Amino acid sequence: MQSLKYLYRIGVGPSSSHTMGPLSAAERFLSEHPDADSYKAVLYGSLAKTGKGHMTDLAISRAFGQKRCEIIFDCDTPTDFHPNTLDLIAVKDGREVTQRFYSIGGGEVLAEGDKPAEHLEVYPLNSFTAISEYCRSRDMRIWQYVGQCEGEGIWDYLHEVWEIMQASIKEGLEAEGILHGGLGIQRKARYLYRQKHIDESEETKTNRLICAFAYAASEQNASGGRIVTAPTCGACGVLPAVLRFLKQKRNFTDEQIVRALATAGVVGNLIKTNASISGAECGCQAEIGTACSMAAAAAAELYELDLDQIEYAAEMSIEHHLGLTCDPIRGLVQIPCIERNAIAAMRALNAVNLADFLADSRKISFDMIVDTMYETGKDLKVVYRETAEGGLAKKYGGE
Repeated sequence: MQSLKYLYRIGVGPSSSHTMGPLSAAERFLSEHPDADSYKAVLYGSLAKTGKGHMTDLAISRAFGQKRCEIIFDCDTPTDFHPNTLDLIAVKDGREVTQRFYSIGGGEVLAEGDKPAEHLEVYPLNSFTAISEYCRSRDMRIWQYVGQCEGEGIWDYLHEVWEIMQASIKEGLEAEGILHGGLGIQRKARYLYRQKHIDESEETKTNRLICAFAYAASEQNASGGRIVTAPTCGACGVLPAVLRFLKQKRNFTDEQIVRALATAGVVGNLIKTNASISGAECGCQAEIGTACSMAAAAAAELYELDLDQIEYAAEMSIEHHLGLTCDPIRGLVQIPCIERNAIAAMRALNAVNLADFLADSRKISFDMIVDTMYETGKDLKVVYRETAEGGLAKKYGGE
């Protein structure tokens, strides 16, 4: 598996696969063809169908800067390898050079013809079963395995990740107004955070704060703010919300939080490696389901639960998101995306609480549920995989 640096990507929203990925592809293409007279970008599949809502065209145009760039949305040509496909074309003296790219999720892109990036593989084990057996035989925790594979440099990076996650929540809690995109969505994080009731129970307060933190990061993402993919932009509010809440409630140190991020990263990496974190490929179960799984594993690590309990919490979080469709209204990362971040954050803590009691009686392994999620995602109709053509995106007719 790759370094966690390729899972936790620092960038701007609203979409890792539709904004960050195409931006990265355009920057790479520009560096290889800097002297072209003009450029073209042809978007296919999900990129074409939801590119406007996800600001794909703006991201590509930003990369090419002052150079003229024509954006073409091709919603008809089939995409055989990956639903997030784009062609970038450099025009020089009337001649065209074309390179095809695939935005595979989490901000990562592959160019057609790229060789496997073995040099980026830092984790020799690719299943939770193998990792847990390795850690158990050496009396290690998962975060210690991360340090062993990545080297000491990973901790500075994860500290930066945590700082940006906190900043996205802080900024989101302070911001007001309507989110860009035309749906007229009012920011809600500030309201949730400040709206207290005299007789508020501890349970209600817990849910309100977790939701406020998740809304804050997600609203920052929707507005094109700076966030961390965890594992994607659209699901970027779940893990930060859980970590921010537990830090506030239990006074966990930043060092403990960073170790939890490492544990969560291994879980996300396993899903990315063995299945998918792309909503266009496997529906929202691959994004929100993975984020919930990562958050549950992080919380379990903070509570110092054992490997079986961590696995059970992470497995449950995927299992109970199976089949979740990706149906963003008007292609925007707003409805139902923002609300889903809040619900998944609450669900992650519920999974940890249940795993604390019942891990010894579980029947389903993490590896099995990841494989199941991937098959389920492939079986979903294409209209339920980030095309904005099915589900709520189809039914919604409001202003």
